[in-house]
Amino acid sequence: MDRRTALALLASAAMPWPAFAQTPTEPAMPRALPDLLDEAERLTSLKTVLVMRGGETIAERGYRGNSLTAPTNIKSASKSVVSALVGIAIDKKLLQGPDQKIAPLLRADLPAKPDPRIEDITVGNLLSMQAGLGRTSGPNYGRWVSSRNWVRTALAMPFDDEPGGSMLYSTGSTHLLSAILTRVGGKSTLALARDWLGPLDGFRITAWDRDPQGIYVGGNQMAMSARSLAAFGELYRNGGKTPEGRQLVPAAWVEQSWQPRTTSRFNGDGYGYGWFLRELGGRPVSYAWGYGGQMLYIVPSLELTIVMTSAEDNPSARTGYRDDLHALASGIIEAAAA
Repeated sequence: MDRRTALALLASAAMPWPAFAQTPTEPAMPRALPDLLDEAERLTSLKTVLVMRGGETIAERGYRGNSLTAPTNIKSASKSVVSALVGIAIDKKLLQGPDQKIAPLLRADLPAKPDPRIEDITVGNLLSMQAGLGRTSGPNYGRWVSSRNWVRTALAMPFDDEPGGSMLYSTGSTHLLSAILTRVGGKSTLALARDWLGPLDGFRITAWDRDPQGIYVGGNQMAMSARSLAAFGELYRNGGKTPEGRQLVPAAWVEQSWQPRTTSRFNGDGYGYGWFLRELGGRPVSYAWGYGGQMLYIVPSLELTIVMTSAEDNPSARTGYRDDLHALASGIIEAAAA
């Protein structure tokens, strides 16, 4: 069945669940969902798709020999993981909260004659990409990662806006968070992730690159499997609780992370603390997005978690591939709601 026919079936059967509908104990796979995943094979960069509803896997597919258990570089989708670690650090009183100023925490790496505005940047500004510092992503990324000290270079970027101003998407911001976590936690960010998120069954960071000072890259170069990413997504969908009921991420932090704080000038979507926010398939969705098309979608109203992994070396935004993935997610959401 082609995509047009599959979507027509969805439209004819579409009947949204009530807002507080209960998820069946053993969710059945929506009838149109296999057709959508069959048709998705035309997306030649797509490696895997995994769909969970109410904690149960209802569909999964590995394309062209790719496995859902094989690690893949989730790129900037790891920014959502860093955000979770910040929330846990706040809960453990290692950090004061989103309004805490970062300059005292990173004093040793500040420029010799810093712009006075650097004293106004908060932890929350870094999480929401509103630090005001010039971007280290996009055309500046290569120069940034070629520097001898990534933390100092990120802090030395000229201000392009005021702290708390417009969204300036920058991996340097989440890398500063990784440096902060390392210093307040007394361990590497990877060790903290293993300690704090390790109790989550199925979650595992397989590999993670470090900067020249040994700080794990905040918001990039993190490898995990599609199943591991789904486990992390389920943790957030469940308000920070494991399936066994253990609270790993504070429920209030999940809620705060999904509050829109700014808007991306690149795609018009809202952005919270490490999560993009938009509507797909007629439902509010929080999603993590990594270069190449590494996607994690959470649809709370349908108790859905959707993971997609893709080839890591091709852009997804300017090619239209990210829009293809959004369209696939929309189809899955509509199928689940039917």
